[in-house]
Amino acid sequence: MNLRWLLRQAALLFAVLVIVSPVILFFVWMLSLSVKYEIDNAAYPPILIPERFAWKNYIDVLESNRFSTYFVNSLLVTGTATGLALLVGVPAGYGIARMKAAKAAVVILVARITPGLSYLIPLFLLFQWLGLLGTLWPQIIIHLVVTVPIVIWIMIGYFETTPLELEEAAVIDGASRWQVFRHVALPIAKPGIAVAMILAVIFSWNNFVFGIVLAGRETRTLPVAVYNMISFDQLSWGPLAAAALIVTLPVLVLTVFAQRQIVAGLTAGAVKGG
Repeated sequence: MNLRWLLRQAALLFAVLVIVSPVILFFVWMLSLSVKYEIDNAAYPPILIPERFAWKNYIDVLESNRFSTYFVNSLLVTGTATGLALLVGVPAGYGIARMKAAKAAVVILVARITPGLSYLIPLFLLFQWLGLLGTLWPQIIIHLVVTVPIVIWIMIGYFETTPLELEEAAVIDGASRWQVFRHVALPIAKPGIAVAMILAVIFSWNNFVFGIVLAGRETRTLPVAVYNMISFDQLSWGPLAAAALIVTLPVLVLTVFAQRQIVAGLTAGAVKGG
């Protein structure tokens, strides 16, 4: 029994290392690139830990002309798109789950797995006709195409596994459907809402294609700012890696601080009525 348990633990550890180690390696290598001078980045054999650190790579990125503008744009687009997605997606997920609307759930699934590029051309023509190109609104609206199905799909699965007894008791006591949703279902669904919010933030914050096609010079987001650092004449790996890490940092911090909510949301409802 002990030998079998040790073998299972060893297999689990090996699987975790195989899955996680490439991600850690890429992150460590990007961190190494971001604190090295270009002469060290071009050295052979490669240098992981340099003798001197080029902290100026981060300073140059933060002091660039439009980086702060792009950061604010990303906050506005991601925050608005996530907020609207939760405002629409949570009640929609609850309604679909309680009405057992299988056809509506299939539509949401199709919208979820359809590539965002499929919506880009018709929406681009629509925004061009409305004269909105170059503003933040096209990006916010098209991000909803991605975030709303994510939120609805997660909340459908979550509400389907939450107990109905409390809601039925509230209905017997005279509560309306809206009161049941607001005072009974929503508090129970907080872990699921946290997971939906974090995933919506990640998908919206990291989106690149929508920003580069729909945004103007002053309304681009951070992923586009990183792309703009690539030129045909010269590619500076240090500032580029520093910018990529700065873009990744807000989502990474959010995930770390909300990891308890993520775990609770992913595991809650595994046993119906639990």
